[in-house]
Amino acid sequence: MPRETGRKVIAQNKRARHEYFIEDTYEAGLVLTGTEVKSLREGRANLTDGFAAVENDEAWLYSVHIPEYTQGTWTNHSAKRKRKMLLHRKEIIKINATLKEKGLTLIPLALYFKDGRAKIEVGIARGKKDYDKRQTLREKQDNRDMRRAMSGAIRRKGGR
Repeated sequence: MPRETGRKVIAQNKRARHEYFIEDTYEAGLVLTGTEVKSLREGRANLTDGFAAVENDEAWLYSVHIPEYTQGTWTNHSAKRKRKMLLHRKEIIKINATLKEKGLTLIPLALYFKDGRAKIEVGIARGKKDYDKRQTLREKQDNRDMRRAMSGAIRRKGGR
């Protein structure tokens, strides 16, 4: 069987980009059991309530829901167990120093397979206030309106 190449996205945390300013991102490997990998290959995961933390110089991922494998037996995993993230020691030290700053948290942004290995993208994030969220939505709407107006003008000009 040929080995997988490329990036296959399993789950994304779209709510995270709406509720937080993402200041820095890191790619980490995950320590998973066999049934977790099989469940992920079926495309089943939920990052919405997940977060990460550094404990005893190790990075851990909490509350990421990977449902039990349907064909699993008594060896099945628990859906919301804490999972170890694989990062370089320098990255863990840097993340830990940054997280000590007030108002920052480490949240999962995307879960994917990269060349056949399960990876997670985590971001150091600062929470947005309500007016920041409204401003972001307003900017997105303005950009959408501008693109519509430009494409309409191009169509009218090309049609003559």
